[in-house]
Amino acid sequence: MRNPAPFLLALDTSTHWVSFALYDGANLLCEHTWRSNDYHTVELAPMVNQALQRLGLTARQLTCVAVAIGPGSFTGLRVGIALAKGLVLGGRMALVGVPSLDILAAAQPPLDLPMIATLRAGRSRFALRRYGWDGEAWQAQDEYQILTLEQLAEMVDRPTWLCGEFDARERQALSAHPHIRLAAAWLCLRRAGRLAELGWARWQAGQVADPASLAPIYLHYHEPIPS
Repeated sequence: MRNPAPFLLALDTSTHWVSFALYDGANLLCEHTWRSNDYHTVELAPMVNQALQRLGLTARQLTCVAVAIGPGSFTGLRVGIALAKGLVLGGRMALVGVPSLDILAAAQPPLDLPMIATLRAGRSRFALRRYGWDGEAWQAQDEYQILTLEQLAEMVDRPTWLCGEFDARERQALSAHPHIRLAAAWLCLRRAGRLAELGWARWQAGQVADPASLAPIYLHYHEPIPS
């Protein structure tokens, strides 16, 4: 008897933008991305179940779940990670955690420029990380930071590719910066299809997580001390 075909479910609830995808290692079977008004808890699981039904699958046929682990919204991250852990513990499948900014970085084109990937971290602040292209992929260059938009703009002192979730006012301000090369909006959306590919590669490499210990990446902003 042949082994059943492997299927991976990818979940990203890092911010208001929610995304999930189903992947078989060769093809993206479905992907759904939408902006949620803090309804992650009531929207995500039913939509995943509907997608599985359309494909004639059940949750028990999943062999791996890849989930975005942050940084990002405290509440949003908990929803995705809780669903991933529930599926894994109930179905004896593998669990893979992928940092949310790595998902965004992986979607960017190869460039001979440093890159900063960002996502919203609440209260007009942004989580960010620097990346560099090594000839094959974008690699993280430093630790996570959490800054305001003004602080982010001030730190860019040379031509730099910037990607992330920005509203119209923020995009206008950043576009006027002499050193910022702002990615197009479609490149700034984290898609679970990309997470699925990253998660699959980690799973195949044996980089699986323990459901009992997998935790989200939370960042805390510290107000600058007046001089």
